[in-house]
Amino acid sequence: MHMSWSHQHVSRRHALATATGLAVGAVLPLTGASRAAATPTQGPARAVGEYANPVIWQDFADIDVIRVGDTYYASASTMHYSPGAPVLRSYDLVHWEIAGHSVPVLDFGAKYDLNGARGYVRGIWASSLAYRPSNRTFYWLGQIDFARTYIYTATAVEGPWDRLTTIGTPYYDAGLLVDSDDTLYVAYGNTTISVAQLSRDGRTQVRTQQVFTTPSSVGTLEGARFYKINGQYYIFLTRPANGQYILKSSGGPFGPYTMRQVLLDLRGPIPGGGVPHQGGLVQTQNGAWYYLAFVDAYPGGRVPALAPVTWTGDGWPVVQLVNGAWGASYPSPAVPTPPRQVTPMTGVDTFDGTTLTPRWEWNHNPDNTKWSVGDGLTLRTATVTGDLYWARNTLTHRIQGPTSTATVQLDHSAMRDGDRAGLALLRDSSAWIGVKREGGATRVVMVGGLTMDSSWNTTGTGYELASAAAPGSRVWLRASADIRPGAARPGTFSYSTDGVTFTRLGPDFSMGNDWRFFMGYRFALFNHATRALGGSVRVTRFELSTP
Repeated sequence: MHMSWSHQHVSRRHALATATGLAVGAVLPLTGASRAAATPTQGPARAVGEYANPVIWQDFADIDVIRVGDTYYASASTMHYSPGAPVLRSYDLVHWEIAGHSVPVLDFGAKYDLNGARGYVRGIWASSLAYRPSNRTFYWLGQIDFARTYIYTATAVEGPWDRLTTIGTPYYDAGLLVDSDDTLYVAYGNTTISVAQLSRDGRTQVRTQQVFTTPSSVGTLEGARFYKINGQYYIFLTRPANGQYILKSSGGPFGPYTMRQVLLDLRGPIPGGGVPHQGGLVQTQNGAWYYLAFVDAYPGGRVPALAPVTWTGDGWPVVQLVNGAWGASYPSPAVPTPPRQVTPMTGVDTFDGTTLTPRWEWNHNPDNTKWSVGDGLTLRTATVTGDLYWARNTLTHRIQGPTSTATVQLDHSAMRDGDRAGLALLRDSSAWIGVKREGGATRVVMVGGLTMDSSWNTTGTGYELASAAAPGSRVWLRASADIRPGAARPGTFSYSTDGVTFTRLGPDFSMGNDWRFFMGYRFALFNHATRALGGSVRVTRFELSTP
């Protein structure tokens, strides 16, 4: 879990405390139970055209990636958002959907409920996703608050996910390996890298041992991913935020390990973005290898990019480059024809099911008595506050890059005096368009000046920048976001009374590209009271569209 993309060679712990070519070359055969473990399946392979990077232009950082049969899965960090640790699914490594979440609720203390404390920039950091063929079970492993490690399991990534155990050792930036003999190992640490062995049932730690100390000439290494390939053990590590290194052992999971640089200061595929790093290796059904990394691309966050990997004769991975850089495009992976198209990450949601789709995550844990879906999304006020950062039941959606627009149809007829409801561009500096109910009158307002300091305490609760009358009982709200990296970018707001003609409201909102909040900007739906609970709004339609 790295600190920045501007060569911040310091640990997260410290910061919180104060080969060119396109073809896949000779590939080592997969043996035992690599974390990409799967028996190749038969079927026609396809390599149609090219894919473009980033393969997902949404905020999915600290990626872990595996293959089970013909299906690829990836996990990512979500910090204080709930549910946490999304599981993405793909059949070709290029087109992805969100299938579920490994951590159903952040039940790690009252701060994750916005109950007397707040969990901003805590919670789900770099964690690990693995599959254990012996019991056909998925495992998620991650540490919380430098205090302890949690393991969740499921037989399907959609869930249900259940907590298997809590382990007293906090496995920082961990990678979980299911070895060929079914033993579970965890590689973890920052600069000092350790390996732990778990009990057969995965519930307890059997032993842990330091296996490597990063040379001072390299600096910080973290973000471990653990593999067994061709009988050798590999620990894949990131140098935040501009490098990737790998350790190799022929002597077993506890070493000794030797180190080699995989990439350093490599030009990435997104103009204005950072160096691709901190991700995972995965092998396709026909033996080809790929590296799914992420690129720092604020204000949007950290977005996944994919490149082919070949191997040297003595067993080291080499990222295949295009003109000395991570390619903006590569030939599509040769994989069996997908069984279906994945669910798009953009489009319309009318909230007509019995649950929210996995596209949505709450800002901290919600009060589940104060929201419902079915005939639209009903948000009843859950908090009396003048501070959106303290308001419960704020529902967030990742922004699609490089530019996208969210449009919401909002029924505000059941709001009460003092209520605030609307659509925000949410981060440590935020703005929103929405409805204010005061003295029985309803206005559409654009509000800016919502800010936090570097300790994630509120420093500004916002102020009106523009307003207009809101006749009737419903209004359409729109936020457009430019999240191309390299500079602060504009967000704009508009509204409509008929869903057809939209009127701009307020000035541009500058979305900053500082890295320290880690998560990128999100669209956010909210409704909170400033006087008394009891009011509600209904979102009957949400649409995320791109130009």
